[in-house]
Amino acid sequence: KRHTGRQPDFRTPMSTLDDDELRALLPSLRRFALSLTRDASDADDLVQACLERALSRWSTRRADASLKAWLFAILHRQFIDGRRRANRFRRLLAVFADEREVAPSAEDTFVARSSLEAFARLGTDQRAVLLLVTVEGLDYRETAQALGVPVGTVMSRLSRARAAYRNLIGDNTDGTVLRSVK
Repeated sequence: KRHTGRQPDFRTPMSTLDDDELRALLPSLRRFALSLTRDASDADDLVQACLERALSRWSTRRADASLKAWLFAILHRQFIDGRRRANRFRRLLAVFADEREVAPSAEDTFVARSSLEAFARLGTDQRAVLLLVTVEGLDYRETAQALGVPVGTVMSRLSRARAAYRNLIGDNTDGTVLRSVK
């Protein structure tokens, strides 16, 4: 299909825009944004920017591509672009930045708190791939599409993320199980 340069009319029944499908994806998008930004209001802003970009470029979406993966890709690119802009203006923003760390949410058990803290200490790429595959349920191909990397990169990042997470929570087993012999 050739791009005509016209914006789609979302009011017409011809549009493939499905409001219910977009609404169903909002919690997943917000969760992913929150894992990237580590701040609820920044996550909300990121999701809004993602949806604005998706709706304004709806005509460029491939019909055979997963809507979920496409939206995650937009959200991830919006986050990366925002981080790059922030780095360019780091000196200016440092004047206004709040250097306090956000305390982890209160959990019922120490294990839950330490797990959240360990997840937060993972690198951005590791958090992103771990969240998309394990929490959001994207397959490797969809995750690769969302992050804009090859499938092999997703697999290696996921393996490294899982190993780093196990190390951070103190589970240093290498998969071997020790059995006691009587």
